[in-house]
Amino acid sequence: AGSQLREIFDKINNLLSGKSVQSGGRSVSVTQHPQGLDFVYYKLAEKFVSQGEEEVASHRDAAFPIAVVASGIWEMHPRVGDLFLAHLHKKCPYAVPFYPALKEGTSMEEYQRMLGYQVKDSKMEEQDHFLKRMSGMIRLYAALIQLRWPYGNKQGTHPHGLNYGWRWLAQMLNMEPLADVTATLLFDFLEVCGNALMKQYQVQFWKMMLLIREDYVPRIEAITSSGQMGSLMRFKQFLEKCLQQKEIPLPKGALQSSFWRS
Repeated sequence: AGSQLREIFDKINNLLSGKSVQSGGRSVSVTQHPQGLDFVYYKLAEKFVSQGEEEVASHRDAAFPIAVVASGIWEMHPRVGDLFLAHLHKKCPYAVPFYPALKEGTSMEEYQRMLGYQVKDSKMEEQDHFLKRMSGMIRLYAALIQLRWPYGNKQGTHPHGLNYGWRWLAQMLNMEPLADVTATLLFDFLEVCGNALMKQYQVQFWKMMLLIREDYVPRIEAITSSGQMGSLMRFKQFLEKCLQQKEIPLPKGALQSSFWRS
C-alpha cells in the first residue's frame, strides 16, 4: 500500500539524514561511526540492486514500488544513485549497456562472472536463471528512470530520467546483438518504460521502433539458434502489436494515483 511505502521511505531517509531509527529492536544512527554514512550508502545501493535481481525477477510488478523509493532516495541523497549504478553495472553489464570481451589471460570462470553469471564451485548457473536475474535488474532500471517520489520537492529534474533510457536503447541498437540476452532485455525494457518513452519522444520513438523491426530483429535472428527462439518470438510479437496499434500499453503493475491513497 502507498502508506506502507511512505513509512519505508521515511525510515530510510531519516537514517541517511543522521536521525535515530529503530531497527531490530534497537536504535541506530549513522553518526555512531565516522564511516557510518558511507557504509549505509553503499549497503543500501547494493540492496536496491539485489531487490531487482531477486524480488523483481520473481514478481515483475515489484519493480514499481521498489523503483519509486529508490528514485526518491536518489533525488535526496545523490551518492546513493552513483553507488546504485556502480552495483547495477557490475552485476548486470547489459544495463550500461556493455558486453565484456574475453581478454587474453582472463580465466573462463572470471569471464563468466564479468558477463553477469553466478559461478559456484566452477559451475556456471543455468541460462534461464541468469536471464531471469538480468531481466529483474533491467526492469527495475526501466521503472526507476520514469518514476519520481510523489512527495519530493519537484523543483529539480529527475536525477536519472528518461533521457538515460533513450540513450540506453540507442546504444543497445549500436551493438552487435547477443543470442537470447538482447531480445530478452529489449523486451523487458520496452514493456516497462516503452509507454513513457513513447509519450516523451513521440515521432522519434516510433522511428526507433521501426528501425528495431526492420533492421535489428533480423540481426538478432541471424545469430539465434532454433533452441533460443522463445525470447525472440516474444519480442517480435510485442513489437508487431505495438506498431499495429500505434500504442505501447501502460506496464502491468504501474502505480496509479489511487495507489497513494491506499
